[in-house]
Amino acid sequence: MSDIVQQLKKLGFNEYEAKAYVSLVKSGPVTAYQVSKESGIPRARIYDVLTTLVEKGIVLKEEINEAARYSPLPVEIFLQKAKSEWQSTYEVINDSLKELETSAKEVDNRVITLKDYQTIISYCQTLINKAENRIVISMWDDMYSALEGYLAAAAKRVAVKGITIHVNKPLKNIETHRVTSFTETSSTEHWFILSIDSKEMIYGPSFEERSIAFYTDDPVHIYLLEDYVWHDVLVNRLVRRSSDDLEKWITTERQAFFK
Repeated sequence: MSDIVQQLKKLGFNEYEAKAYVSLVKSGPVTAYQVSKESGIPRARIYDVLTTLVEKGIVLKEEINEAARYSPLPVEIFLQKAKSEWQSTYEVINDSLKELETSAKEVDNRVITLKDYQTIISYCQTLINKAENRIVISMWDDMYSALEGYLAAAAKRVAVKGITIHVNKPLKNIETHRVTSFTETSSTEHWFILSIDSKEMIYGPSFEERSIAFYTDDPVHIYLLEDYVWHDVLVNRLVRRSSDDLEKWITTERQAFFK
């Protein structure tokens, strides 16, 4: 019951209203006293709670032999009502916020910290859907898997380029990173880069380490990180084409550089 109550609270119910409605779904039609007993709502509050739900059209009240009995709005009807109200609210908020956003004063290019896995994924999905010309990525298998469907859909209308690590069958035109000591070391963080039209970018470390990422529309950030992705793609192609043991040489040079 507690899980349902928490979900109903996301729809605008308070604690007592949610408990009262769930109780009625299980038991109704019943008296206020029975709702109080079943739900744990104090008797001193139950009438006010039920009256509010009746006014909202979520609970039905009937008088039988001078006694009031309450029953819930049927679940299917309640869910349709909630869905319609949510959709209406979404459309109003969507239009109003977008109008405010477009009329807001232009701000300087910035870097914004994003937190929480779902927030970061949702931000990435939104950017992918906005792409008009090109998407550039550098991703390990965990992040690629989370965004693969959106990238595949985007690839039907824009160019998707870049490189992936530990991905068996990436989209066409995306490079598969060669296996190296760096990619196979367990301590290596799975950083990702997602750039849209060279105008907006999200980048960050592995979610297993930290649920954090960074959004930027700063052209310098975007140029440097897109160039980083290109150099990774280029080195990968050179190693594949060369008959020399470049991998050993690259490893030695990298260790010397970061020593």
